[in-house]
Amino acid sequence: MRKLVLPVAICLIAAGPGPAWSQGKPPPLGVEPAPAPAPGGKPPLGAAPAVPQGPAVAAVPGGKPPPLPPGSNPFGAAPGGRRAVSSGTGFVVAPSRILTNHHVARECGEMRVRTSSGAELTARVGATDEQRDLALLTVQGGDPGPVLSFRSGPEIRRGEGVVTYGFPLAGLLSSGPTLTTGEVSALAGLRDNQSQFQISAPVQPGNSGGPLFDLGGHVMGVVVSKLNAQRIAQSTGDIPQNVNFAVKGNEAVEFLRRNGIQPRLAPTTGSALRSAAEVGEVAHPSTVFLRCMR
Repeated sequence: MRKLVLPVAICLIAAGPGPAWSQGKPPPLGVEPAPAPAPGGKPPLGAAPAVPQGPAVAAVPGGKPPPLPPGSNPFGAAPGGRRAVSSGTGFVVAPSRILTNHHVARECGEMRVRTSSGAELTARVGATDEQRDLALLTVQGGDPGPVLSFRSGPEIRRGEGVVTYGFPLAGLLSSGPTLTTGEVSALAGLRDNQSQFQISAPVQPGNSGGPLFDLGGHVMGVVVSKLNAQRIAQSTGDIPQNVNFAVKGNEAVEFLRRNGIQPRLAPTTGSALRSAAEVGEVAHPSTVFLRCMR
């Protein structure tokens, strides 16, 4: 069988969305479907569409959705005339500090934060690392939630169970968070990218920047992208399934330390295994819905 080598650019879809794109002819190979611009604004580069592109994600059992303000929607106008042009997920890593992906916060005039209690806060983009696709936000005017702990050991193994928690396909699926489960499939990302690993837990546009947990309830990564199954199928005739990627937790810890944040680290031993529902209960108060405003 002849091996087909594909450029990295055509293989990945960032898991952070914008509003739904109109029906029509698919964009050319290597170009991500672009979301339709919100009135008065343009979508950020790299934003993915709010269109299902993989297995369904299930709403977390017992998780109370953070309510939207009366009469509002995920992509409505904000005070000052700004409009949300894309959305993603973030999580609390220090008091008033939220970690997310660089591509979620890129070119945003303002970030809007919706907490698990339904509070609407604003945040500004502080430090970013485009290569690792990480961004640190500073929240203004309120408490975004309790700080999550990062896993400090043991080494991640193939086959370990993982849990994602985030806000995929805003405006299409539940307004509350969703939880998915899977396993660590490989210890490196696309083209042997050592700053990421591969997971089988289903993710969709909007999961970008969300926490990836081990079964101890500790953060082991940051959800970042999924393989573009449509483009791979067009090129190879084969449809890849559940090929998704996360930035490794140690890369996120290093990024935070470089920017003056001492992340909370879990003990290396002694953590009891939890069910996925229990991990969701850990994640819920600390995971936030983000909107990029322009």
